[in-house]
Amino acid sequence: MTRAIAFAASISAAIAALACSRGADEPASAADARTTSSAKGGAVWFEEIAAQSGLGFRHVRASKQRFWFPELVGSGLAWLDVDGDGHLDLFCVQSGDLKPEGAAQPCDRLYRSRGDGTFEDVTERAGFAGESAYGMGCAVGDYDGDGDPDLYVTNYGPNVLWRNDGGTFTDVTAEAGVGDPGWSSSTGFFDYDNDGDLDLFVVNYVRWSPETELECRASNGQRDYCAPKNYNAPSQSVLYRNEGGGVFRNVSQEAGLVAAFGNGLGLALADFDRDGKLDAYVSNDGNPNQLWMNQGNGRFVDKAVVHGAAVNRNGAAEASMGTVPVDVDDNGFLDLFITNLRGETNTFYFNDRGVFTDRTPTTGLAMPSLAFTGFGDGIADFDLDGTLDLYVVNGRVGYWEPAISASDPYAEPAQLFRGVGPGRFEEVSPAGGTAQSLIDTSRGAAFADYDDDGDLDIAYSTNHGPLRLLRNVASRAGQWIGMRVKDARGGDALGASVALKALGRTMHRDVLICSSYCSSNDPRVHFGLGAAAEATDVVVTWVGGARESFGTLAAGRYHLLKQGQGRPPASAR
Repeated sequence: MTRAIAFAASISAAIAALACSRGADEPASAADARTTSSAKGGAVWFEEIAAQSGLGFRHVRASKQRFWFPELVGSGLAWLDVDGDGHLDLFCVQSGDLKPEGAAQPCDRLYRSRGDGTFEDVTERAGFAGESAYGMGCAVGDYDGDGDPDLYVTNYGPNVLWRNDGGTFTDVTAEAGVGDPGWSSSTGFFDYDNDGDLDLFVVNYVRWSPETELECRASNGQRDYCAPKNYNAPSQSVLYRNEGGGVFRNVSQEAGLVAAFGNGLGLALADFDRDGKLDAYVSNDGNPNQLWMNQGNGRFVDKAVVHGAAVNRNGAAEASMGTVPVDVDDNGFLDLFITNLRGETNTFYFNDRGVFTDRTPTTGLAMPSLAFTGFGDGIADFDLDGTLDLYVVNGRVGYWEPAISASDPYAEPAQLFRGVGPGRFEEVSPAGGTAQSLIDTSRGAAFADYDDDGDLDIAYSTNHGPLRLLRNVASRAGQWIGMRVKDARGGDALGASVALKALGRTMHRDVLICSSYCSSNDPRVHFGLGAAAEATDVVVTWVGGARESFGTLAAGRYHLLKQGQGRPPASAR
């Protein structure tokens, strides 16, 4: 049984008709794209400049395609400032070959920003050369509190913790005790026990091995990849508590995570009920999603069913890849956007005081996503008009007709959606907002203002293909403001929430770098302000619930907000 066969004929016909009506069966020519208006009236929001920027990374799934399951899903990437020079660098996770037979394997790559919009490959200098594993995702966090960001990389096989020693990295996995041996996907650092150091959450996918591989075929009879349910081998997530001194302890059992299995792909670490404690949302491929609510005593309880975030509005579990926590309607509570398999639509869960409702049909995102398989995703105000926009990178996981690309049967175009109101979107044309639509088998996507010009850019990986870097060139509809939010020890305050007033309303952003699919984003929070020249009543709610006011801040720059340097908010005085 394959994914393709699982779709009913009526659904397949609807998808084909939708794809044709959208012009998705072939990329527009450059000439066509230049004359195509976006939903906003401008043709181009992004330009693809990876090669000219020095980002030559190319993902490898295998030297020979064997249709082994892990070939299908890698991999992610991370933005981080490895050397403290104020410029974001880019780490790219590599896969390689599950059966190398003695051949040299490619490794993860690190590209250092020169500060002028270009990058240099510093993989060897940083200490990554010669180290190879079948990579999936990565997380960024200063786990040892020394002031620089460290890296945790998930793999098929043992994961790796890289300690940052001022721009060079050391493999400290064994001494830290975090080398989970399964097949891990998304991961993230967070301080779940509010003790001042970062703990680690790891999502596992399928208990797979070459010996358990199955042979699956597409509807036309050709060899294809199997779906995760074919293996009937879901996994459990893992929680490592930071014990200090560079050592972690696996507390999954006592924390209660062993109570549920799933084919985990996506992860969001945030305070979903605003009780001052960080929770974990795990998106499972084909299984109900899990909402692990932090009980404050070291334990978590999966409350996805009772809180409305386990399955979609029809009661069905979905493929659930890229996962974005965001307060899209500015009610102070984080909503969830999740990318899914072709034929399922992507899903938007709106959060009202900790209770979620699938309101996808009201967002304008259901029909446009039906024909595609989404992976990496991000929600940001790309045009700075004060309303959040949405970007999704797509790529098939099974062979379906018609193919969009002659060279890659799994490739699909990216999609850009302009925000037209709180929680409402319309798709921008040409697809993906680039002059010529990029047709790739896309996977991880990471969002950052890498060139520090005040708007957010996108990097994304493609399966067995080149890295893409999309520089934001959208017509600006207004001003912007950004904040680097740091805790008392000087680390990024992961999970803290920033609220400000502009354009006659209160906007909210959380410090959430663990987002999208297997990737890590810019640690700064970013707001488009439209016509506003400043943000007033800027308030940070720290993990644990304490609040500080930083007053009125000017637009057009990044501000440092450090715990202990604000003042009590007006409501507390």
